Amino acid sequence: MDYKEIANNVFDIEVSGLKEVQAKLPTYFNEIIESILNASGRCVITGMGKSGLVGKKISATMASTGTRSFFMHPGEAYHGDLGMIHHGDVIIAISYSGETDELIKLLPFFKNNKNTVIAMAGKKDSTLAKHCDYFLDIGISKEACPLELAPTTSTTVTMAVGDAIAVALMKARNFQAENFAKFHPGGSLGRKLLTKVADIMKVEKLPILKSDMAFDEIIAVISEGRLGMAVELDQEERIKRVITDGDISRLLRNEKEKALSFKTSDFGSTNPITVESSMKIAQAEEIMHEKKISALIVCDDKKFKGILHRYDI
Repeated sequence: MDYKEIANNVFDIEVSGLKEVQAKLPTYFNEIIESILNASGRCVITGMGKSGLVGKKISATMASTGTRSFFMHPGEAYHGDLGMIHHGDVIIAISYSGETDELIKLLPFFKNNKNTVIAMAGKKDSTLAKHCDYFLDIGISKEACPLELAPTTSTTVTMAVGDAIAVALMKARNFQAENFAKFHPGGSLGRKLLTKVADIMKVEKLPILKSDMAFDEIIAVISEGRLGMAVELDQEERIKRVITDGDISRLLRNEKEKALSFKTSDFGSTNPITVESSMKIAQAEEIMHEKKISALIVCDDKKFKGILHRYDI
């Protein structure tokens, strides 16, 4: 068997797919770029499976080249992470079939939240394509996979379209080498080793709970804070209690009939994990990974200073 011939055939198929998608680049591509440039929020990429993996790379490219961006898993979004989506965010939703259930379920929220939705799908008559603001056709005639099952050509063209968007945004922002160096002092690891928690933690409009707040008021504070948690402080600005989305979910699951009567003092954690503002974000990220949490309370001399969320790292 000639494996090199197989490899060359893969290249030929994928190059053909790239040309196919290039030919379908819409006339309103400039509008897509302008919508991201003019957005007051961030560019949020979302997708399941292989589309999600490609989406993570696209988001990472954007974030490192001047466009505020993060990846949101559709499944996690439907169970609380939608709280991270702001009114001014632009959504890039990726699904080759255009019918991915986890993504389709999010469309009503995006519409009600007035988010601009850019869909990348392989079928122009799909649900996703029909219910977006801008559609990018990534449909190809043939996958490189001989069984036509494993996403191969389709993921290659999706990545290329993402790169096209990222590079267009770089050009629009006149993103220069010095800007890139600012975001990559010694690479991403270098940044994490040099940057402190104090440099990126959230310090404004933090979700603060009052003592004996009613259950619906607690939910409102957490929702408005968009950090998946809220804190109660004592008179000396020290952490008294932390209530998270997870605490709310567990309470509703375990105390269905009593949950609505619970107040601030009835649940949550009185001994949360905290870090100091002088800690390097590499250490903070390691703690998040080890403890399987998405945010950290920042305290100096036991006094509350802010919140560090994984999406800010």
